[in-house]
Amino acid sequence: MVGFGNGLLRDDETSMAARAAWLHYAGGLTQSEVAKRLGLTSLKAHRLITKANQEGLVKVYIDGEISECVAIEDELSGRYGLDYCEVVPEFDPEDLPLKALGIAGAQFLKREIERGEGALIGVGHGRTLAACVEYLPRISANGIRFVSLLGGLTRKFSANPHDVIHRLAERTGAEAYVMPVPMFANTVEDRAVLLGQKGISEVFDLARSADLLLAGIGTAEQEASLVATGMIAKGEMEETRRNGAVGELLGHFFDEEGRPLATTVSSRALALAREDIANRRIVAVAGGKIKVRAIKSVLEGRYLKGLITDERTARSLVEKTPVG
Repeated sequence: MVGFGNGLLRDDETSMAARAAWLHYAGGLTQSEVAKRLGLTSLKAHRLITKANQEGLVKVYIDGEISECVAIEDELSGRYGLDYCEVVPEFDPEDLPLKALGIAGAQFLKREIERGEGALIGVGHGRTLAACVEYLPRISANGIRFVSLLGGLTRKFSANPHDVIHRLAERTGAEAYVMPVPMFANTVEDRAVLLGQKGISEVFDLARSADLLLAGIGTAEQEASLVATGMIAKGEMEETRRNGAVGELLGHFFDEEGRPLATTVSSRALALAREDIANRRIVAVAGGKIKVRAIKSVLEGRYLKGLITDERTARSLVEKTPVG
């Protein structure tokens, strides 16, 4: 078994070298499998593993936490057909581990920017994605463009306190296309009018062609971020929850078994239709005690290709999911 001293994780490159080495030595993955897991070229994966050895990151001792994270990643990937799964070791004591998720999400996004010249990345919004951008270092966009996947204003047309798209543009200097409309229109008729506007429809067309959709996962509880930020009224969320809603992904609600729910709220969502997000490369960054049921409902719906979560949440997902 191999282990790594935390004091040696000096920068993003070293941290990634440590993770690549863990997957290779402790996880038993080949270098090509490591490359696929981390979204790198085989040559880059080889160099990272070599770097880990040269810098003394590989030692002969047992570090149970990280190796267990790799095992949980494999289990979640197998159960839910994920192409990418990252479980962040516990170090954030908060019920909503924004720091841990933010750092992991930022590293994932940084890798996507560095390897995806000319790619179009669609992004949602919310506290967790905002944390990802907060921890993202200033980096050259490398031809990357960003596009909003949801209306970014509240139901009263005020600014979203957890804005992501503008912060991404500021951090990367990339072109960014926003949706200057509420996440949920007041009526179905208002939604049709807004979608009929030329500029809005063009942004939605861009979103439909995005190479990667980076999203958060919301709950249907009264304390949900959608309620706290004014995207949806308390009464509307309560109605949605009574109809069986447990989790929310990109404006769509799902029940405990992952079945999509047709509600009065979802019919007013200024977001991509369910058929537009089916079979897409959607990677969600989500975790925390209050999110376990919501994450599981979205996983059951098989909409995700990737998940970045924390160890406690991952363990709860594994324990709540019957094998087979």
